[in-house]
Amino acid sequence: MTVTKEESGQEGADDNGDMSGDGDGYVPSRRRIEREAFKRARTRRATAIAALSTLVTGVVLYLVVVNAPGWPRTRETFFNGQYAREAFPKVLEGLWLNVRLLLVCGVAVLVLGMLIAIARTLRGPVFFPLRVLAAAYTDFFRGLPLIINLMIVVLGVPALRLQGVTVDPVLLGGTALTLTYSAYVAEVFRAGIESVHPSQRAAARSLGLTNRQALRYVVLPQAVRRQVPPLLNDLVSLQKDTGLVSIGGAIDAVRAADIIVGRSLNYTPYIVAGLVFVALTIPMTRFTDWVTARMDRQRAQGGAI
Repeated sequence: MTVTKEESGQEGADDNGDMSGDGDGYVPSRRRIEREAFKRARTRRATAIAALSTLVTGVVLYLVVVNAPGWPRTRETFFNGQYAREAFPKVLEGLWLNVRLLLVCGVAVLVLGMLIAIARTLRGPVFFPLRVLAAAYTDFFRGLPLIINLMIVVLGVPALRLQGVTVDPVLLGGTALTLTYSAYVAEVFRAGIESVHPSQRAAARSLGLTNRQALRYVVLPQAVRRQVPPLLNDLVSLQKDTGLVSIGGAIDAVRAADIIVGRSLNYTPYIVAGLVFVALTIPMTRFTDWVTARMDRQRAQGGAI
């Protein structure tokens, strides 16, 4: 009995779940179709259960809040539609200042943090004073609360009356943010540099590269790629903390809301400002999660990180 090519291919499909046929295209086997149908049904069931549990949780929370004894007063004080409409355009106008601070301070933080991290990882006794200064900087500004740092810089620097030194609260507030966040970012970069195996540097030196070239072309590229997720998390935190420059009088989103609150004694503008910051932060947070998950998949598959 002669077995044709089509019959042989079909037998292979029944046993292994896939078949190439005679080159006309992939034809899944019955077992493969059943397996995929089961996976789809399980996914639909899990989605339905998640949606139902979310709906039940939301309804329970809503009933708890709206049935609270103080809800009418809370709704009038924190969720007043009239004050929300009044505050929204002014908060958006002030938010532009927060966005500019994020862009400028973010670049300054990355540059200064990288320089401090490199200073802490320099080798040789001649660089000991530089390493001590870099370590003292990171220890001091990581331990100093940001709000106190802002008060010292924004309120203390103008009191010195130094010639040629700005008294602009926006510039001083941005300086304070840069000083604090550079200390955190420096430690992130330093952890990335130290995570690169010494053999990488040794291999670069064996190829004729100097210490500076090995650091620039071999160590730093690997260190930065490995630390992208924590760096993005620090930028998300910086984005939120730009609202603290309002303590110096800068009219940002928080200060714009504060002006309306001081006049109306209604706290709805604070809710509006908070929701605007949340809406601004969510895209970067989701991007950070995507980058982290992508790097985890590459690491699990043995790909380049």
